[in-house]
Amino acid sequence: MQTAVSTDFLPVPTISDVARLAKVSIATVSRVVNAPEGVRPALRERVQAAIVQLGYVPHPGARTLKSRRTGTIGAIFPTVDNAIFATAINALQQRLAADNHQLLIATSGYDPAVEARQALNLLTRGVDALVLCGCAQSAPLIDRLKARGVPVVHVMTWPLPVGMTGVGFDNARAMHQVVRYLLDMGHRRIAMLAGVTKDNDRARARVQGVRQALAAHRLTLPAERLVERPYGLAPAREGLRQLLQVKSPPTAVVCGNDVLALGALLEAQHLGLQVPRDVSIVGFDDLEMASHVQPGLTTVQVPSQTMWHRAADYALAMARGDAPPANHEVEVSLVVRGSTAPPRRPVRD
Repeated sequence: MQTAVSTDFLPVPTISDVARLAKVSIATVSRVVNAPEGVRPALRERVQAAIVQLGYVPHPGARTLKSRRTGTIGAIFPTVDNAIFATAINALQQRLAADNHQLLIATSGYDPAVEARQALNLLTRGVDALVLCGCAQSAPLIDRLKARGVPVVHVMTWPLPVGMTGVGFDNARAMHQVVRYLLDMGHRRIAMLAGVTKDNDRARARVQGVRQALAAHRLTLPAERLVERPYGLAPAREGLRQLLQVKSPPTAVVCGNDVLALGALLEAQHLGLQVPRDVSIVGFDDLEMASHVQPGLTTVQVPSQTMWHRAADYALAMARGDAPPANHEVEVSLVVRGSTAPPRRPVRD
C-alpha cells in the first residue's frame, strides 16, 4: 500500500531560486516580473521559463508597492451571453497575457447603475485601467474615474466625445451603408428590428443610421416598422412577427445584430416565408454562424479581434503612464450573402 506524500511542507520557491535556476540576478527577475517590456526577449523568456518550472508566484503586495501597479486590467461587458463579447474577452486576454497582465471582467446587463457598481468593485481590486463598451456611462461614474486618475478605454463606438480615449466604429454610418444597399436593390418598405436603445449608445446610433439613410431618399421609419427587442432568438422571433402584422409588411428587415437577424430568419421560415424571396434580412457583427445558416446571412463585418487587441494596447500604454494614444476608428464592411435580394415587385411607398 502506497502512502500519499503530503505537499504541505514543500518549500515555497523564492525569487532567489528563480534567479539561481535562470542564472541571472535577482534584480533581473524582478524586472521580468514587474516591467517585462524593459528586458531583452531572450533573457525574459529564460526567466519566465524558470518561473514556470519552479511554480514561483510573486507576492502581490510587494509587487504593487514596488511598481504601484497590480498587473491587472478590468473590463465591463453588457453580457457574456453573446458571441461578439466572447470574441472580445478572448482578444483582450490574449493581448494582456502576452504582456504578463491579467484580465478581470464584470457584466452590467446594459444597466448604467450596475456598470457603475461593477467599475467601483474593479477599482477596489486595484485594476490599472478599465475597458468599457461604448460611451453611455453615467456622468458620476466618469467623473469619479477621472478624479481617481484611472485610465479608461472606450470601445465599439465612433466618434468619441471630447476627453475620452478609445477605438471603435461608426455604427450609424455602417447602418447607412446597409440601407443604401437595400434601396439600390429596389426596397422601399424597410423595417428595423433593433436592440433596446435605452442606455445603449451603439443600438441608438444604428437606429439613427437607418433613419438618416431613409431620409436621404425622402423615406421614413414609421413606428410600425421599428421594433426594439433584447438580443435573443425568442425576442427576435416575436419582434419579426410584430413587424409583419401590418397592412403593408416590409420587404426588408434590418436587424441590430446577428442574433436578432438569426431569430428573424428562423421565424420567417417558421411562418412559411422564403428568405429572401418574400423578405430580405440583414444582420450586424458577422458572427461565425452567419455564414453557416441557410441562406447565409448578409451582415456588417466588424474586425472585432483587431479592435479589441488595440483596446488592450491602449489600456496597457495608459496604465504605464504613457500619453493617451490617438483615438482610432476601425473600418467595417458589408458582407453580402443569400439572405438579401431585390423585392419580388418594385414597391412604391
